[in-house]
Amino acid sequence: MNPNRPLSKKKKITNFILCILFIIFAVIQLNDPDSLLWFSIYFIVAIICLYNSFKPIPKPLLIIILVALLIYSAFHFSLFIDYLNTENKEEIFGEMVYDKPYLEGTREFIGLLIAAFGILYQLRIWKNNNK
Repeated sequence: MNPNRPLSKKKKITNFILCILFIIFAVIQLNDPDSLLWFSIYFIVAIICLYNSFKPIPKPLLIIILVALLIYSAFHFSLFIDYLNTENKEEIFGEMVYDKPYLEGTREFIGLLIAAFGILYQLRIWKNNNK
């Protein structure tokens, strides 16, 4: 991001909304057994969205975070496929069922993809500000 070229008001508002959403996602994770991990993932993405509105984040750091999110999501991909092969798709909105690990794996897979899209948006801002 060109430090001499500030973000547009629209991009700052979008980043602020993303920041709030990822903070909400982080807080929702606090009742999870692995809450520290998921709170950290969502909270870091929230901070990146907010910080990038005021000061540029280096592109290599954004790429590293994006790749890490995608690699971690790949570990949940088979569970997501298992979920797609089930008949009762509404189960994903219910309680965790220990004999159906694909439910939690699918939720985690989708959450990681949402976080990756948040970082991808930051990369898009970086690219557009360096034209």
